[in-house]
Amino acid sequence: MEQPPTTYTVNGAEIRKLRVKAGLSTDELARAARLSRRYLDHLQNGYRTRMRPHSYSRLSQALGLPADSTLLLLPPEGPSIER
Repeated sequence: MEQPPTTYTVNGAEIRKLRVKAGLSTDELARAARLSRRYLDHLQNGYRTRMRPHSYSRLSQALGLPADSTLLLLPPEGPSIER
């Protein structure tokens, strides 16, 4: 049986885009998701890219997405293809 990931790699630009689209300030979204404003800033700016599943779930729901949405995730890195 496959274990769930211990962290998710998120797309900070997508978080910011959805926050702005929802009309929320960084403070408002941080409060709604029960995250610190600084942590949310770091995610949006790409300084941090990893989130634990429970934090990711709260952030997704605060943005109006299902808790298990993959919209905020970066695509997995596949093997590089050399030519």
